[in-house]
Amino acid sequence: MTATSEHPLVRRLPFHYAWAIVAAGCIGLFAALGLGRFALGMLLPSMGQSLELSRSEMGWISTGNFIGYMAAVTLGGRMVARWGARNTVVAGLGLVALSMMAVSRAEGFLQVLALYVVTGYGSGAANVPVMGLIAHWFGRRVRGRAAGFVVIGSGFAIMTAGVLIPAINAAHGAEGWRFAWLVIGLMVLATALIDLLVLRNHPSELGLAPVTGAPAAGAGTPAPICAAAPSPSAKRRILAHLGAVYAAFGFTYVIYATFIVTALVQERGFPESTAGMFWSWIGFLSLASGPVFGSLSDRIGRRAGLMIVFSCQAAAYVLVALPLPEPFLYASIALFGLVVWAVPSIMAAAVGDYLGPEQAASSFGTITLIFALGQICGPAVAGWMADAWGSFSGAFAMAAAVAGLGVAGAAFLPNPKRH
Repeated sequence: MTATSEHPLVRRLPFHYAWAIVAAGCIGLFAALGLGRFALGMLLPSMGQSLELSRSEMGWISTGNFIGYMAAVTLGGRMVARWGARNTVVAGLGLVALSMMAVSRAEGFLQVLALYVVTGYGSGAANVPVMGLIAHWFGRRVRGRAAGFVVIGSGFAIMTAGVLIPAINAAHGAEGWRFAWLVIGLMVLATALIDLLVLRNHPSELGLAPVTGAPAAGAGTPAPICAAAPSPSAKRRILAHLGAVYAAFGFTYVIYATFIVTALVQERGFPESTAGMFWSWIGFLSLASGPVFGSLSDRIGRRAGLMIVFSCQAAAYVLVALPLPEPFLYASIALFGLVVWAVPSIMAAAVGDYLGPEQAASSFGTITLIFALGQICGPAVAGWMADAWGSFSGAFAMAAAVAGLGVAGAAFLPNPKRH
């Protein structure tokens, strides 16, 4: 690709435009997942008290979001094929924004549930195409690192929600959660405009080639990952395997993300502002999780990277499930934050490794569909257990056990084929 064929937009940039795609993707996930999904954990205590929601109803609201998310993932390939990744992302963010603003006017459980299903649909419509773009814009050597930088958008959103929502509630009283939903919806709308301006579907649109990265010094030239499409049966096997591991992550992390603040406030007696500070620390620590573990998986392999991450998550869930002294709670929060976005970044890179960049978006959508099934089950089961047992401890222990299964599932992943 010669410089003369480059679009005028990219000639003035001191970096490859692929990194602008990463920045726009990070902003998109800040809105679609970070605000569209994870702000709920901070909003549930005050909203639940105002609307007199049971723990089971809180769990179903979160599950409704994932039902919408799964529906979007199911249709994601068709939407991208018809509209392109960029337009699909922007439309998804628009749905997230409008539905969240509408929640601010809700008067009961069923209204919140219905609107939050729409939020979930918009989140899925925005998330999957963004992650699929990474395989087009980046080669294997840097794919994990690039995906890692994209997923930290959710961490920035958690930090924002942990500070913003308690401040709004303090200023506006018992109904402050309504104003918080409105403000967050407007923030999402602004990110939709940014992604409309920045995202591009393929490097060729700007006269560019993907970023390939350089091999490590002294490493020689490794055999490239086979780019040829695998046989249909081999593709089904690897997608089922990756999907099962991803579902274990979906089932477990969402229990912690949905209920940790409520558990801190209702069971541990922490003020909402203190719980918000802990939530912000999770967001801050998570900023390293995607880039660090995505890059680590580029070096040591996706299998080993996933095993390390699931082990850390299992430890985080055990520490909060047991009646241990307060320092162990801090350790749980630190462990969860340090690895929370590692699995999505590794998975986004893994589908490109196993199936090639041309199949990456559709394949990531397929495993995300299985992942969404885990997310759907997690909050509903955890909420029911908390109502039945009077505590979230059993739900966190269950999450630890399933994370252990994630370690085992990752251990049996095959090596990607090489020429």
